[in-house]
Parts: sequence; C-alpha cells; structure tokens
Amino acid sequence: MTDNGKLNILNFKDPKIKTLHVTWFAFFLTFVVWFSHAPLMVFIKEAFNLTTPQVKALLILNVALTIPARIAIGMLVDKFGPRIIYSGLLVISSFICLGFATADSYEQLALFRFLLGFVGAGFVIGIRLVGEWFPAKHVGVAEGIYGGWGNFGSAAGAMSLPTIALLFGGDDGWRYALGLTGVIAGIYGLFFYSVARNTPKGSTYFKPKKSGGLEVTSRGDFYFYLLMNVPMYIALGVLSWKLSPSGVALLTTQTMYIMWIALIILFAFQTNAIYQVNKENLQQGVPDLEKYKFKQVAILDVAYFVTFGSELAVVSMLPLYFLDTFEGLSAVQAGLLASGFAFMNLVARPTGGWFSDKFGRRKSLMILIGGLTIGYSVLANINSEWWIPLAVISTMCCSFFVQAGEGAVFAIVPLVKRRMTGQIAGMAGAYGNVGAVTYLTVLSFVDYSTFFYVISASAAIIFFVCWFIDEPKGHMAEVMPDGSVHLIDVE
Repeated sequence: MTDNGKLNILNFKDPKIKTLHVTWFAFFLTFVVWFSHAPLMVFIKEAFNLTTPQVKALLILNVALTIPARIAIGMLVDKFGPRIIYSGLLVISSFICLGFATADSYEQLALFRFLLGFVGAGFVIGIRLVGEWFPAKHVGVAEGIYGGWGNFGSAAGAMSLPTIALLFGGDDGWRYALGLTGVIAGIYGLFFYSVARNTPKGSTYFKPKKSGGLEVTSRGDFYFYLLMNVPMYIALGVLSWKLSPSGVALLTTQTMYIMWIALIILFAFQTNAIYQVNKENLQQGVPDLEKYKFKQVAILDVAYFVTFGSELAVVSMLPLYFLDTFEGLSAVQAGLLASGFAFMNLVARPTGGWFSDKFGRRKSLMILIGGLTIGYSVLANINSEWWIPLAVISTMCCSFFVQAGEGAVFAIVPLVKRRMTGQIAGMAGAYGNVGAVTYLTVLSFVDYSTFFYVISASAAIIFFVCWFIDEPKGHMAEVMPDGSVHLIDVE
C-alpha cells in the first residue's frame, strides 16, 4: 500500500512491496554470481599460473553469452512467466558456478565462465515481473530499486568474496567462496519459486501471440526491427575477434571465421523467425488500438547502449585509470577509489526512476543523458595535477547521471507493450552489452581522455535522438484470452 500516494518500500504487508524485495534480491544474487570471479582473479591466476592474455580472455568470455541470452530469456519470460524462468535461471546458474569453482584446467575455466554469461540475463526477468505488480505512477522508482539494488551485487561480491576466501584458507579458499555463491543462488531459486507470483491476484498475464521475435505493427517497423538486430551480431563478431590471435589468442583464426559464418546463419534464422511472427500482421494489418511504434524500443535500446554500456566499460577500466593517472596510488587504493562509480547504483538508479515518474518520461531521460554527456567530458580532462578527492567526486557525479539514466530507460520499458515487456527489456539489456563491447574496443585503440570524449560525443547524439521518443499517455491495449480488449493505464 502507499501513504498519500507515495510508495512505502518498508510496508512488507503489501504484496507488491514483498514482490519487489524478493525480486531485487534475486537480481542481486545473479550479479554476485556473474562477477564473482573478478575479485578472486588474483587467486585464480596464481592457482592456474595464468598469463595476462588468458585472464583477459576470461573477462571477455564472461560477457559474450549475455547478449544472445538476454534476447532468449526475454522471449521465455513473456511466454512462460517470470516466476519459473527466474527460478530456473538461478538453479541452473548455481550448477555452472559450481563447475567453475571445481575446474581443474584453463579450458574448463573458460567454458564455465562463458556459460556464466547466461546468468547476466536475469535482469530482464525482473523488469517484466516488477512491471506487472506496480502501477504506471510508481513503476519507475520500483524498477529503479530493482535495478540499482540488484546491480550492487557486483560491488558486494567484490567486498566480501576475497575475505570469505581467506577465511576458508589454503590454496582452495577461492573455490569455496565461489562455490558458496552458487549454493546460495540455487537455494534462493527454489525459495523464489515458492513465494513469487507472476501477477497480483486476479490479474491476467498477457503473452505474445507467437514466439520467436517482437511483434511489430507496420512494414516499416519490421525492417527497422531487423536493422536494430545487426549491431548485436556485430558485437558478437567483435568478441570473436578479441578471442582470436589478434586479441587474447584463445581461438584460432579459423575458429573465428567459423564463428562469423555461424553468426551470419543465426541472423538469417532469426530474420525468418521474426518474419513468421509478423507475417499475419504484415499481410492483414493491425487494429489501431493495438498498434505501437517500434521507434520507442529503438530509442530505449540506444539510450541503454550509452548508459549501461558506458557503465560496464568504465567499471572495467577505472581502477587502472586511477592507477595510471595518479602517482603513488597502490592497486588496492585505486580499486577503492574506483568503487565509488558502482556504489552510486544504490541511490542513482531509483532516483532516475523517480524522476521519470514525477517529471515525465522523455524530459527525465533527456536531462539525465545530457548530464552524463557533460560528466564524461569532465572525466576526459582529469590529469595527474587534479586533487584526487575532486577526481573521485567528479567520477561519482558522472556515475549518478549514468545510472539514473538507466533507471529512466527502464521506467519506460514496461509502458511500451505489456505482453512483450520481457523481449523489449531483453533487447535493451542486450544493447547495454553491445555498448560495453563498443566502448572497450574503442579503448583498445585510444588513450583514456579520447575514450571518455567518445562516450560523451555518442551520448550527445543520443540526447537529441531521445527527443523523438513519445511520452506514454492514456492506455495501452492488450487482448484478453477470450478476444476482448483490456486497457492498461500508462500514466
């Protein structure tokens, strides 16, 4: 329940509040499991006598599967519901995590780390679930809490797992720490299934008419949709290249070419699946009441590209950036200074959702992306002469706009088309990973200052693109199982 129209997140008697807390913690655990290797890499490197290229390969493999996984999980959650999919993802991921913890060769480490990219798709599931439980006037802040508090799992893991490894002691302490995260995720997956529900009592869970891709409502949107799929395949192609002899040399050049051919075949297969889903709509048309504009989805995709994509990229390089910029810092000190970027998730993402609920969807998104445009320009000018606390404050201010922007993006996602929220969230989430691949690839060719300017310039372009997003108004129409039309409030 709410007091005076305000969301009371401490009222655990309210079923939707209980659902929110149960769901954000599920997401929190997925991030703990997904990034559990990072703070323990020093132990893993020593245990397997890994080279620097091998370590880099593990880091790349960790995000490689997430792009297609988010698309696939989005389809599954729309078809089967978030309760069973989230539970299944946590349980399956627990076994993969245990596989990584018990690996006895580099090849096994690489395989299980690649498979653990699957857990990174968990974010998509909760977006649909939270969207089902909260009305439009509160969905932004609710999604922000879900995303921000869940994202904090990576920072929580970084702070706790090395200590847990040392408490277990011995050469295998890191294995026990990693295994513990897997066991907890598996147990929570079963708990989640027992307490979560797809919708409030008496509500209908709307499902897509067909599976295999988003339903679009015009021929122009069909081609636009196909075009928006291309960058995801390019990103996967770039990841294959990074794993080849041109990068970390985990794959042979021949294997890279085979993967590129496989991606082309997969794109053709997906294009056909999308056509089959939309064949009837393209031939017979769609009633005006059920239409939506795919440009809404596309703009959210590119907005998440620059927000979450830049966050993933910057978090990956920020400790080294501080270490290289300021003389006299230790690796531990640089890591602590850089951690401020991730810490902002706790407040920034919910705040971005609240801005969206309070001041309008388009306006909030544009203001926040404008803020990160300026923020990255400031970071581009940091040098060794800066006062270190001022550099940290500048970094945290920039990260506020980045993560608040993420909250504003996903305040809109559930308001586009309810029965396809999972797929829309999956596509936007995948674009976040595409952004990370893009920016990190840029970083491999330029210096830090240019890297930040590139992010700032791309954000400036997307700031103007966001002007064309339509403010959700009135109602969205969904067809009931009996054929009647149900209107859902989006204001």
